[in-house]
Amino acid sequence: MRHNSILSFEEILRLMRLSTQIGFRRFRITGGEPLVRKGILDFLHQAAQLPGVEDLMLTTNGMLLPEMAFDLKKAGVQRVNISLDTMDPERFNDITRGGDVHTVIQGVFRALEAGLNPVKLNVVVVRGFNTEELPKFLDLAQQYPLHVRFIELMPIGISSEHRTDFVPIAEMKELLGLKEYFPTQDIPGGGPAEYFRPSGFKGSIGFISALSRHFCDTCNRVRLTADGKLRPCLHGKHEVDLREALRDGSSDSEILELLVQAVWHKPVEHHMNDEAWQDNRVMSQIGG
Repeated sequence: MRHNSILSFEEILRLMRLSTQIGFRRFRITGGEPLVRKGILDFLHQAAQLPGVEDLMLTTNGMLLPEMAFDLKKAGVQRVNISLDTMDPERFNDITRGGDVHTVIQGVFRALEAGLNPVKLNVVVVRGFNTEELPKFLDLAQQYPLHVRFIELMPIGISSEHRTDFVPIAEMKELLGLKEYFPTQDIPGGGPAEYFRPSGFKGSIGFISALSRHFCDTCNRVRLTADGKLRPCLHGKHEVDLREALRDGSSDSEILELLVQAVWHKPVEHHMNDEAWQDNRVMSQIGG
């Protein structure tokens, strides 16, 4: 994507400031990988200082966390989600095209040391790929104050070609083999995860069921893409072009009206269960 196609930090901050006027309080910086963008720490500091911003979060692949975790905390980031689908070095290297899982695991513990609380691990479960690793992730949540979230594979982008690899939440729970589950609601966040804290665990486990039991009726999110398109639904193709409004001289009130209308037009539910993904974007381009 050309540089001038991407929203500037100033444009993102303007949208954040305006959105707080209509009730937005929680903001997650995602990507792609947000930590590779030049000037990210200064932007995060400014975002955290905006009136009305109560919760500033970040989703990352964790590769740069060993060196940046404490700076993120100082900038005002309160908590992080780390994408970690496998802890097997060869598998991780393969799916990340050269990544080092040991660096990410080091970043997980640096985030804990820095006080980015809670630290959540996002694990997309794929049949035949990482299902046998689920007990290892369970061990992490038992031994450390980490919150591991097992996520159903969504048919988006390349994933739409792998529907047979889908593992429902009910099967994940069987694979984990836990006898006792204690629901807990003390994990900060407004997302769709259903959390449990097994007896003796320092952390928790969560399940995000996008397909087998979708959570559309409680969805409280809209997504702003890097090129300034607001998507009311992750799976929906409808986008609102905020970049054009930001750059054509539109007033604050006109941009606010676009935000309001986008929220009012959130669809009742997604159709991932019965529709193939038909979009010119993949998940990393949406901020999913």
